[in-house]
Amino acid sequence: MEDSTALRALPAVHTLLGSPAIQPLLERYGRAVVTDAVRDALQRARALIRAGVPATVGPNELMAALAVRTAPSLRRVINGTGVILHTNLGRAPLAPAAQAAVLEIAGGYSNLELDLAAGARGERHAHVGPLLSTLTGAEAGLALNNCAGAVLLMLAALCRGREVIVARGELVEIGGGFRVPEIMSESGATLIEVGTTNKVYAHDYERVLSPNTGAILVVHRSNFALLGFTHQPALRELAAVAHKAGVPLLVDLGSGLLADAKDLGAAALQVQDEPRPRRAIEEGADLVAFSGDKLLGGPQAGLLIGRQALIERVKRHPLARALRADKLTLAALVRTLELYRDGQAQQIPALRMMATPIEVLRAKALRLAAELRSRLPQLPVTVADGTSVPGGGSLPLVELPSALLLLGEAGAPGRQLAKALREAPRPVITRTHLDRVAVDVRTVEEEDPLVEMVENAAERLRVEPSTGMSVPEALGAVSEEEL
Repeated sequence: MEDSTALRALPAVHTLLGSPAIQPLLERYGRAVVTDAVRDALQRARALIRAGVPATVGPNELMAALAVRTAPSLRRVINGTGVILHTNLGRAPLAPAAQAAVLEIAGGYSNLELDLAAGARGERHAHVGPLLSTLTGAEAGLALNNCAGAVLLMLAALCRGREVIVARGELVEIGGGFRVPEIMSESGATLIEVGTTNKVYAHDYERVLSPNTGAILVVHRSNFALLGFTHQPALRELAAVAHKAGVPLLVDLGSGLLADAKDLGAAALQVQDEPRPRRAIEEGADLVAFSGDKLLGGPQAGLLIGRQALIERVKRHPLARALRADKLTLAALVRTLELYRDGQAQQIPALRMMATPIEVLRAKALRLAAELRSRLPQLPVTVADGTSVPGGGSLPLVELPSALLLLGEAGAPGRQLAKALREAPRPVITRTHLDRVAVDVRTVEEEDPLVEMVENAAERLRVEPSTGMSVPEALGAVSEEEL
């Protein structure tokens, strides 16, 4: 059948909507959604016909189009990138205990701001503050919605209308294009830069101290490294300078590593120099901000610890309400911190992934490869060495040896497979290695779903031993408008 004949043979939208088989779908999803799905299915069929692939529109095609239309925008995916704290993929997955805590609190009422002993109004910070003190040695602590918010709040509460001294080499940009100078400007503080890009000394800070100095701020370069001809004063030196001048030393640690060597396993040596909140407090920092969803391995949160008097001032600032953490975040965060307190940090997925030795990863990759070959003998599957990274704007120099599954053929067929994996019922997010689809097994903890999704994607692409994939390349050239 010629293209024009096949295209004319496709049913009209109103014909499909009037079909008895469509009526249950109209009742379930509503006319607007079903109409859009019908149009999607027809556009898909037209694209296939123009690419030389026979196509029609029936119940199966309509259900597939409806599945796409009604799929939730925010979906769980399988992370095959090897980036443990992948910002685009939601950073740290929660430990099972933290997941259970969220479900428990989400399913009913809670004592979020109720003091059960006194029978009076309490404060939400009471749930996390004591845990933070226990784990870091700080006098007090509180949780906010993210680390940038914690930095903004401490500057606004303590330094509005005053000067804040920062080294030039620490004026970093974090994810999404947000920059420390811009955050400082929004807080109402005035930035005073000292030192050069690569070198700064304690006396540089002393020279610019004035009656209008509000604080010294130290920003950890968590998402890049400065190497070579460099110098940076120790926190103890800056604490001495700040306290002699009667101003606080504020520290933005970014990632905020709490784990010790036994929790980090194979990665311990590579991350031993990462600054820790407890160490910052011990060295004289007055307030320390760090993240809950990076190396700590919990939910998105900004944690602020330090002197009781300063924490109280921060709590009273109007922005504290705007930046506060909600009950679900607090539930997950408290349970994550309790795992650290109870010596069970190995249950935290991000730490477990970092700690897994290469021998275990190679065995895992070989096991998955064997399963895929048994199910899909036509699909080329090999195992190769690779590297994983912590990600999430942390530990920029750390690379962890890992094992990769290389799937399918190189080049265009591989790109088709990667797209099909992203569009699977449980999307699989991959990377490219040697121009082939690569799945880094370090970040894959759902082995059976991964195999099922590769099988699903290969079936959709009709993998064949002679050509790798029989879907015409012309289909890949169809415009997005037609699809």
